[in-house]
Amino acid sequence: MRNKQLHREATRRSGSATWYAEIDSPVGMLRLSATYAGLAGIEFQSGARQTTVDPSWAREPGRFGSLIGQLGEYFDGKRTDFDVELAPLGTQFQRAVWGELRKIPFGTSISYAELARRIGKPTAFRAVGAANGANPWPIVVPCHRVIGSDRSLTGFGGGLDVKRRLLLLEAETSSADLLVPAGR
Repeated sequence: MRNKQLHREATRRSGSATWYAEIDSPVGMLRLSATYAGLAGIEFQSGARQTTVDPSWAREPGRFGSLIGQLGEYFDGKRTDFDVELAPLGTQFQRAVWGELRKIPFGTSISYAELARRIGKPTAFRAVGAANGANPWPIVVPCHRVIGSDRSLTGFGGGLDVKRRLLLLEAETSSADLLVPAGR
């Protein structure tokens, strides 16, 4: 629901349309959406956060060719970061968290407490978790790389199984020593 509100706000601010495409991926169906300002969101079409397409959006897969190619390369283990224009909407705090997420190297993970420390708010780990959960661009802005201080997998819009699969994919294609807890 939060992503829909962000999309509506992006459309209102830019006076533009929202386009979308739905693609199959190794972690399930993904819905990509964009405005003239850039990529507005990536939504998992499985798990607890399933959404429907806003009737005002136009299906236009051609607008997403570069991103679809980059996602394919990522899932094939040939890409470690993304080159895509984002349409950031959110509070200053959320944008700070999202910016720091982009700095977490491929194949590594950090805790919510470490992420809070990195943005200069060491006691705000719960707020960091909420901002992480509001990230409109999972995978591209790698919120899946943030785990519990005890190395447990916690909250992820696509579900914990998808988070585990993304972390394992990165661990398998990188030389980093990433510990992925099993069964959590």
